[in-house]
Amino acid sequence: MASCEVCENDYWMTFEVRTVSGDVHTFDSFECAAHKLAPICEHCQVKIVGHGVEVSGRFFCCAHCARSKEGTVGAQVRDAVGARPA
Repeated sequence: MASCEVCENDYWMTFEVRTVSGDVHTFDSFECAAHKLAPICEHCQVKIVGHGVEVSGRFFCCAHCARSKEGTVGAQVRDAVGARPA
């Protein structure tokens, strides 16, 4: 059995997550994985568990936050959630 690196629970169904940088992490739940690995919105500080928005290498939870942050090119970002394709 392996232990979760967040909560240290010793669980027979742990799983590994391999990141782009080659790091390997062991978790016992998606909750712990998200807690450790999810990026944080630069505007409102929420954990980004969904798609989020990336602008020039900076991460935001939504287009509103990307547009709100001074010094970003987020003004061009538009929300497409719920919009019908043309």
